[in-house]
Amino acid sequence: MKIIDSAFAWLDRTMDRSSRMMARRTSRRSVLAKLGTAIAGTALLPLLPVARAFAAEGLAETGDPRSCDYWRYCALDGTLCSCCGGTHTSCPPGAEPSPITWVGTCRNPVDDKDYLISYNDCCGKDVCARCNCHNTEREKPVYFPSKAGAVLWCFGTESRSYHCTVAVVLGEASAEG
Repeated sequence: MKIIDSAFAWLDRTMDRSSRMMARRTSRRSVLAKLGTAIAGTALLPLLPVARAFAAEGLAETGDPRSCDYWRYCALDGTLCSCCGGTHTSCPPGAEPSPITWVGTCRNPVDDKDYLISYNDCCGKDVCARCNCHNTEREKPVYFPSKAGAVLWCFGTESRSYHCTVAVVLGEASAEG
């Protein structure tokens, strides 16, 4: 029992010293400002265009994923991963997809339906110099960055160096707003 009591006494002394040191170095205002910033930042997280884990399975498609004219690339501004060792839906080895994306709406010529396309930049390798596309169909200006392809989206990755871009179908676009 004495061992437990002495462990708690040591913990109590350590916490007391730590809290007194923190009180000497910080003010109430700075603590409240940091707390307010954290709360506001957390509230804004759902607004980020974060990569979605689902994709349309069994979608009938036609065209060459190594061509800028491929239907999924209607709003893609970047280098095609399908020309750089990856596919139109996966990054090449050594590159990681950014969890932050931009989204476009493209029409599939096979079924004549509109689909939401998530454009993910693959990061961590030098830029691939093949198959550079600049498609801006339905693109919004840069002041609306979640719909602008001209921004490098290598945030949330170990390296912020851009390599190429993939186009993942999220699902059919609804006719509502």
